[in-house]
Amino acid sequence: MDSIIVSALSPAERKVLAVLRRGTSNRGIAEELVLSRRTIESHVSSLLAKTGCRNRCELLLWALAQP
Repeated sequence: MDSIIVSALSPAERKVLAVLRRGTSNRGIAEELVLSRRTIESHVSSLLAKTGCRNRCELLLWALAQP
């Protein structure tokens, strides 16, 4: 991942991104990480803002393109 962007991600956002890379829904991410769906939505929104992606699909493609 781009080192500048990665350094801006919180540990929780990194965990969410790792699960999102597998194509998991917000509900699935919440269940796996034992968090509320609202918390996951908040992390995904933050990830969108930090990466400059416009939607979840673009965020997934961005994440998959990272080493």
